[in-house]
Amino acid sequence: MSTHVFDQAIALTAMGEGTYTGATSPAYANMIGPYGGITAATVLNGVLQHPALLGEPLSLTVNYAAALNDGPFDLRVEPVRTNRSTQHWVMSITQPDAAGTVQTVVTASAVTAARRDTWSVDDEPMPDVPVPGDVPPYAVPSPVEWIKRYEMRPIEGAIPSQWDGSGSHSLSRLWMRDTPARAIDLCSLAALADVFFPRIWLRRATWVPAGTVSMTVYFHAGSAQLAECGHGWVLGQARAQAFRNGFFDQTAQLWSESGHLLATSHQVVYYKE
Repeated sequence: MSTHVFDQAIALTAMGEGTYTGATSPAYANMIGPYGGITAATVLNGVLQHPALLGEPLSLTVNYAAALNDGPFDLRVEPVRTNRSTQHWVMSITQPDAAGTVQTVVTASAVTAARRDTWSVDDEPMPDVPVPGDVPPYAVPSPVEWIKRYEMRPIEGAIPSQWDGSGSHSLSRLWMRDTPARAIDLCSLAALADVFFPRIWLRRATWVPAGTVSMTVYFHAGSAQLAECGHGWVLGQARAQAFRNGFFDQTAQLWSESGHLLATSHQVVYYKE
């Protein structure tokens, strides 16, 4: 097994076809439970390890029903329909609660496919931004561990330095990659899609508790194209479209340094007033 902290965090032990055990990693701890991106990557890892896998991921949806507790968990992965070129999956993570009753804490679904060489184009061009070497690294101390697992270089829309209610937009752009550096793959791409801090913090410059309820990642690149990225940077862009009645959305795009759109993501986030 890889000694990289990311691979250790998403590691699974097969207990039978489609049944795995894993454990949360202190290296990716968030304020409550683990960082949502590492949970998404772990669930996807279960799909990728399944012996019946067809092709590679097109989409991954993760629903965070409750925060994972620190410690072991069980992951169930099931291919519910296999067609000629697509395969549909359902997944769930369970853990015992304080009373020992097994509870579902994460539900998820995925679509994998055997991709074909066809006419292709990126209709969402990468923004014109400075190269990573010209952008200072994010240097604001963080109270959570998972942020230390990424090198981030914010171009615009960094986390507010003053929580004074002066926010005017929700757009962020930043270069990012694993630290220590690691070749990007499908699991790490899924995790990177959740790197962005809650959009409401930027839009309002006001700190409020917030947490992802559901996140979907669409994979526009397969493993072969990701291999071309090597240990390089990913440009991330995220913005919200509406904040209402305790929930807001976030849409995000992830590009390679060479300008290829690798993935897009959408999520809905709860915030507490």
